Amino acid sequence: MTKSHSNAPEAGPATAPVRSAIVQLLSHMRDGKEIREYLNRFSEVDQERFAVVKVGGAVIEEELDALANALAFLQTVGLAPIVVHGGGPQLDTALNAAGIATERKNGLRVTPPEAIPVLRKTLTDLNVRLVQAVRDAGGRAASIPSGVFEAEIVDEAGLGRVGSPSHIRMDLVAAAARAGQAPILACLGDTSDGRLVNVNADAAVRALVHELQPYKVIFLTGTGALLDESGQPISAINLTTDYEDLMRAEWVAGGMRLKMEEIKRLLDDLPLSSSVSITRPDALTKELFTHAGAGTLVRRGENILSISKREMLDEARTRSLITEAFGRAPVADYFDRLGFDHAFVSESYRAAAITSRLDDVVYLDKFAVLDEARGEGLGGAVWRKLVEYAPRLYWRSRADNPVNEFYYAVCHGAVKSGRWIVFWRGEDDLSRIAERVARIAALPPTLEETGSAS
Repeated sequence: MTKSHSNAPEAGPATAPVRSAIVQLLSHMRDGKEIREYLNRFSEVDQERFAVVKVGGAVIEEELDALANALAFLQTVGLAPIVVHGGGPQLDTALNAAGIATERKNGLRVTPPEAIPVLRKTLTDLNVRLVQAVRDAGGRAASIPSGVFEAEIVDEAGLGRVGSPSHIRMDLVAAAARAGQAPILACLGDTSDGRLVNVNADAAVRALVHELQPYKVIFLTGTGALLDESGQPISAINLTTDYEDLMRAEWVAGGMRLKMEEIKRLLDDLPLSSSVSITRPDALTKELFTHAGAGTLVRRGENILSISKREMLDEARTRSLITEAFGRAPVADYFDRLGFDHAFVSESYRAAAITSRLDDVVYLDKFAVLDEARGEGLGGAVWRKLVEYAPRLYWRSRADNPVNEFYYAVCHGAVKSGRWIVFWRGEDDLSRIAERVARIAALPPTLEETGSAS
């Protein structure tokens, strides 16, 4: 895709579903800054390398309209992701109706030769159904049920006609993407001698991702995220810092463990700038175009430095980060007056949490994250390191700071005092809160008094 979007479809009147998607997206944004930022990033990627989207048959069955609306919306802003769909529930039903038992070995569907005609018809019909839904929603889509995945049969004696992709034919995909159409691919492959084979959806996505090196890989699921121990969505995962801990956790088992292994395998094969998102169809635009997202964002990420001594901190880079993140420079003697306690800083110095001490309590003096790092989940990675270090934590923020929405979500309490809101976590002695709030609200400003609020 070029920055001018010269190959994008001509803009026309938006259909009602597309207008609804636009309104929904804008409702999650404070202004147009975020969507412009993400559009600029995506516009620097070739059409066919923007995103690979994996959709299961259950999502098509249960959330077809939301999926079609989201894909149509992307086209209104010149983006045409490549969609790879399965069809598990539909195949189970069709094979059962044909008197063919459903059997799986090691997660792969056993596919005897007599199942191939049923497989071809079911997946082709599902493919056409999805393409038509995108068109009905005002988008443009190309039906490509087969002809993309050249495959080798895995184990004919044990699995039948199940193939593993050995080569990707990109001509049909590239032609559709360049024409501004979303290529919709089914998981049908063919061997070098012309036999049609069943290709596992994860294997198809893996092969396509390896070939394309896309900017985004998106899994659309019913849950819309990876879930933590209490069943709540995990907003961001930095594999560099989080993967080993997650894989050691007792609550990460079964499907989630397999999904984490699959995602790591994908990202290990991609540039550092690429990422994996897990979300729902109706939340796809928010996940793609806002920092907060709507699902789980997974990146290979970078290490978070834990700095316990001031002399170990690159003060020039930290000052630059604070200035860009807040739109104002720190006061001239910021580091001298800080009373440095600890810092958690991403290797690239694009996200940092800097603390001092108030008696026996850790005080978060600055939580600075560049916009691009928010979109990468680096802020979340730094925050997790911070709260591990400081289970009892205080900090303040100006009342009009747009980041307060996040602060309210992660704090255990907050009080407004003058122009400040003072937040805390982990305080076990409520009698001390009032005095600490007063002290924190009375601290002198640490940024130059020009520009936007911090």
